[in-house]
Amino acid sequence: MTAIHSASRDLNLNKKGYLAHFDDWDRGIALALAAADGLTLTDAHWQVIAFMRQYYVANEIPPTPRVVVKAVGPAVSAHVPWTRQQLEDLFPDGGCRQACRIAGLPDYYCAGC
Repeated sequence: MTAIHSASRDLNLNKKGYLAHFDDWDRGIALALAAADGLTLTDAHWQVIAFMRQYYVANEIPPTPRVVVKAVGPAVSAHVPWTRQQLEDLFPDGGCRQACRIAGLPDYYCAGC
């Protein structure tokens, strides 16, 4: 296990860098995880993260990349269709899998991303 420090608290992560408990997540944790990956979170990142967390709460599984693109795309890019490549550009270290980690979803659920 490794530790991550956010402005709000310290948390332990598993070997893959995922939170052990979904409810431990907060925006400070997301910022710390993103910073560790070299990412600065934009509004588009936050929209993806919020959608993934809401979807996980409702369905107990993460959304597929296709579901994320269809759900978040119109809000992120109103005039140009959003693609999976653009999702992967936002989260360049694994696309949906990196988004899952930053969103605080458990890693055993994100294997199919």
